[in-house]
Amino acid sequence: MELDQSNINHALSDGYWSVKVVETIDSTQTALKLASPQHGDVIVTNYQSAGRGRLDRSFEADKGSALLFSAYVTPQRDRSEWGFIPLLVGLSVAEVLGIEFFTKWPNDILSDLGKVGGILCEVQGDGIIIGIGLNVSMTHEQLPVPTASSVLLTLGSAPDRNHLLPAILKEIAFNLAGWESGEDLIDDYLDSSATMGKSVSVQLPDGTTLSGVAAGISSNGELLLDSGEIISVGDVLHLSLS
Repeated sequence: MELDQSNINHALSDGYWSVKVVETIDSTQTALKLASPQHGDVIVTNYQSAGRGRLDRSFEADKGSALLFSAYVTPQRDRSEWGFIPLLVGLSVAEVLGIEFFTKWPNDILSDLGKVGGILCEVQGDGIIIGIGLNVSMTHEQLPVPTASSVLLTLGSAPDRNHLLPAILKEIAFNLAGWESGEDLIDDYLDSSATMGKSVSVQLPDGTTLSGVAAGISSNGELLLDSGEIISVGDVLHLSLS
């Protein structure tokens, strides 16, 4: 089903979010960045030609098969704490999708079948642009890589994106408000995490690789290894259960 801007905004009647539907775009992340966004602005598209994830990796999906959107928020906590926001967003998405879905530090959504989605958070002005790409109705033939999956393949059916988007935005707003008021969401995140307790290999941006057991998360969203290493940025490979 095509995205319907009127129906989506009607489901978000409290006025916190303002959603704009664009049929085709190069990147919702880039478009929102160039739009001088205000808190609560959202761009969602049926197809993007130059979608990207962390480290400028490409993200491609057939038209209408994924939920692709970017949202702008101005977090009411010290900027030094904003590293927790990608985890908060991942937690929100997993909560909406259901118990079959998990987070992978720092920015992936998984099911037992593979990676279902990714999150990209970029500081912009006084806030953060949150980009989310979810494989919603992709079939095996449409998956970009063998390690990917989709909501459809995991659950056997795909939700209507016109319902899924408002649900995710409402959950992000709810969790963000709690976090801004001082609520500790670390335990909630750990409950959703497929990374905790696993032996992991972490490749750092400089090419260094660290190994250990994922033991926890700091208040700023850093990954804590049992070796005492504290990792703020890196690519994680799950090796095994501890």
